[in-house]
Amino acid sequence: MATKFTTQVNRSIVAAMIVVSLITVGLFAVTGFNRLVQQTQESALRIAQTVAQTPDVRAGAEAESERQPPSTDAELVAGTLDDYAREVEDRTGALFVVITDDTGRRLAHPSPDEIGDPVSTSPDAALRGEETVSWERGTLGDSARAKVPVYGLDQPGTVVGEVSVGLPPTEVWSTVLTDAVPVVLSTVLALAVGGLVARFITRRLREKTLGLQPEELLALVHDQQAVLQGVDDGVVGLSADDVVTVCNDRAAALLGLHDAVGRPVEEAVPHAGVVERIKEHPPEPPEPPGPQSSPAPPLVVDGRLVYVDVHEVRREDRLLGRVVIVRDVTAVEDLTRRLTAVGTLAGALREQRHEFANRIHVVTGLVRAGDTAEALDYLDRVGEHGPVRFPVANAGLVREPYLQAFLGAKALEAERQGVTLRVGPDADVSGSLLHPEDVTTVLGNLVDNGIAAAVASQRSPRWVEVEALRHGDELHLSVMDSGDGAAADPFTPEARAAELVGAGGSAGPGESGESGAAGPAHGHGIGLRLSAEVARRHGGELRLAMGRTERHGAVFVARLEQQFEQEDGR
Repeated sequence: MATKFTTQVNRSIVAAMIVVSLITVGLFAVTGFNRLVQQTQESALRIAQTVAQTPDVRAGAEAESERQPPSTDAELVAGTLDDYAREVEDRTGALFVVITDDTGRRLAHPSPDEIGDPVSTSPDAALRGEETVSWERGTLGDSARAKVPVYGLDQPGTVVGEVSVGLPPTEVWSTVLTDAVPVVLSTVLALAVGGLVARFITRRLREKTLGLQPEELLALVHDQQAVLQGVDDGVVGLSADDVVTVCNDRAAALLGLHDAVGRPVEEAVPHAGVVERIKEHPPEPPEPPGPQSSPAPPLVVDGRLVYVDVHEVRREDRLLGRVVIVRDVTAVEDLTRRLTAVGTLAGALREQRHEFANRIHVVTGLVRAGDTAEALDYLDRVGEHGPVRFPVANAGLVREPYLQAFLGAKALEAERQGVTLRVGPDADVSGSLLHPEDVTTVLGNLVDNGIAAAVASQRSPRWVEVEALRHGDELHLSVMDSGDGAAADPFTPEARAAELVGAGGSAGPGESGESGAAGPAHGHGIGLRLSAEVARRHGGELRLAMGRTERHGAVFVARLEQQFEQEDGR
């Protein structure tokens, strides 16, 4: 079974501290040993200098250097120099005190058998008048030794011998061990404290990583990136204190985010409506939704309809953060409106087909009865009201079948709400539309807004007037109503910002779209935005031409290009 990552971290920290402590103790031991060796050598040098300056030593070494023939070994052993050297050894604790003549012959030595023999180490430096210190091995073992010259008593400038003093290494080691005790105790205490700190760090690490191993964290990161970038919805991750931790490309595109990761959500998200929606989500677990609860309404963000859903992320009852899902439903809404327009057209055409069949039967009956004049008069009246008896004045000016049927169906809807739908006297549309679903989407939204504005107004009578004009392959539309007009242009950035701040980015049912915010799109407030987007896709535009006058309310105009096939030179 593999060792847990936190345990490995704990062991690594403790091992690192032990290695550092050993290195520290080792450096202390080396430097302390070198310092003590130097001090011991200096002590040996002072002892040797003292012995070399003693008159008896100077006189004895000078006499032995001048004596011919030299003294025998027995005479030297019985001499006073060896007794004095042994006395100095006893007083100072030196390993040895050796005195020689000017040839390096021992005059005093701790071992009587060595007296009279040449020294084991070179005396040349001392015999040249130099004082030296060193750590060397001689006949008595390792020692910190010092060699100084002995000058004659009668001839002070002449070197007549040397004094070599050695101090035992036990002096050094005993001092090192004594000094090392506090250091070792401090190191042990530091290791104990370090072990506790390492345990605390590993516990905190386990809490922060939720007990996951590195390979599990790596797999989570890979899975996270694959999921985030592989979905069509925008995903924004927030920490417990509302700082953006994750943001995929789709969310950045939908919400207009730039360098959002690491910033508070209030700074990262430029749209007040989205921030308000996120802040509305409670930081604590919400109550279970009741049977009457409904999802939050969508928001309008840069002309697009988006749902913003906020979900909490918890582990073991601990709030880790929140996930914001941003879902673009503009295309779905646009398709819904198109399908609605197509359904309206289909219903109008079915009714038109039925009515047309009835009128054919009437004309056929009149002709067979020989009432030709009556048949012609009947056809003239049909021409004034269009192929179907819809409540639309001047319907014959719009000869395009889709538009004619669509306006007829809308006239029936308007009539049920007490509003009269009429075609303006300057309308003139013929031919066949190439994109009837797009045209009816734009026109249907404008007519719906006009009907809503007329119903909401106190003016009477209530009416909506549609002007439609073909110019080459372009279609120009104008919708005017008897409502109270638009307080501001709904297509300006100011109106869009006011919509987001004042209404949370959404419009409720019943908004006409002429109050400075977008018109309703099934109660979501983006009808005009969608219509404007459809017009732009066809190289045209949708705009507010007039806010209001004493005679009428708002006037919206639209232009759509490439809507007709070129024919008859038009």
